[in-house]
Amino acid sequence: MTTKTKRQFQSPKGTFDILPEDQKYWEKVRKVIARVALGYGFERIDTPIIEDADIYSLAAGETADVVEKQMYVFKSKGGDMLALRPEGTAGVMRAFIEHGMASLPQPVKLYYLAPMFRYEQPQAGRYRQHHQAGFEIIGDQDAVYDAQLIHMYVVIGEELGLKNLSIEINSIGCAKCRPTYRAQLLRYYRSRTAKLCKDCKRRIKKNPLRLLDCKEEKCAQMRVNAPNLIDHLCHECHDHFKNVLEYLDETGVPYVLNPHLVRGFDYYTKTVFEVFLEDEHIEGGNEKTHQRAKLALGGGGRYDYLAKTLGGRETPAVGAGLGLERLIGVMKKQGIKAPPLYKPDVFLVQLGALSKKKSLRLFEELRKAGIVVAESFGKDSIKAQLRSADRLGVKMSLILGQKEAIDGVILVREMETGAQESVAIEKVAKLIKERLKK
Repeated sequence: MTTKTKRQFQSPKGTFDILPEDQKYWEKVRKVIARVALGYGFERIDTPIIEDADIYSLAAGETADVVEKQMYVFKSKGGDMLALRPEGTAGVMRAFIEHGMASLPQPVKLYYLAPMFRYEQPQAGRYRQHHQAGFEIIGDQDAVYDAQLIHMYVVIGEELGLKNLSIEINSIGCAKCRPTYRAQLLRYYRSRTAKLCKDCKRRIKKNPLRLLDCKEEKCAQMRVNAPNLIDHLCHECHDHFKNVLEYLDETGVPYVLNPHLVRGFDYYTKTVFEVFLEDEHIEGGNEKTHQRAKLALGGGGRYDYLAKTLGGRETPAVGAGLGLERLIGVMKKQGIKAPPLYKPDVFLVQLGALSKKKSLRLFEELRKAGIVVAESFGKDSIKAQLRSADRLGVKMSLILGQKEAIDGVILVREMETGAQESVAIEKVAKLIKERLKK
């Protein structure tokens, strides 16, 4: 006789559960991001987690890693090819066009906090289901908005208490100046094609600019001496980038020019940037050497052609995303505290059937009065309930026994001193509020 083995279910590879003890960090991050976004005039938008798969291939480009390797694509029962959202910008721009937001006062500033899905090997701070905060400024080409967006990232970092943030920035030009640079880049790589990785051998035919974004070590070494796009900008792109840097200088945002920064999507034009945490760590046996490790937290740039690519009219825009898992990981590593979400003021102790019934109504009255109440209604022992109150660190316990329930009173016990007094039930909420103020 064989016994059927019970299956042990776990979260799918590359996903994770956000447990109660971590929720305080998530809530702190969400609150700071929402407060900063609203302070800068952004309104929230939520788009579906599924979109027409073609939106991403059109927006990001068919050779983008996200499109080639990382998208979750499936056919619906109706035959539509859909994709789980791998990034937020394309869906927001689709919504901008679909709902006629071009008729609103420009620019339209939108932000979101949403899960994203990418099929990739999980690593530190990167998951197949992860969460991003995103900010999109649509409808204005002024360089001041590029700088404002970057400055917002610094402000969010400061308000969360993060240390050692740095910005890398570059300009990748526009449709006018990129063709000349593309020709020079092809000339540089022509004699080096055989040494490129498999992906870059394909990229060089379809999108040579993507060569500068490859993470393979041998390709990274080759691009060190590649021509810089910033040296080949047209007058418009040159002036735009110069203005961005001057605005950043004015606001005191620290940045580093990275001439090889291109980002991974085809829709980017002009300004691109990434936000890093510079983390000092120690390596090397007995001789301790300090090195700086960089952890990417997010990034973005300008995408002036995306609206037209997705069927709208040409509309200038700039946007960026911020990875929440990595952000929270950094907060923990740097010892940044998050306030508890649940901190009860009082503990409601009950004894006996009548007391338990009356406790339910009293609990609701206290809650409506703005008093956070803890309880252990399932326990009948006063000692067990008071132990729970001690563990929660409440200042006062309210004890309702059978006699108190009949008499319409309740005992208010000071947990630190053990002193207690009898108070009419209808007056206890007012008394508790007054004592908590003190």
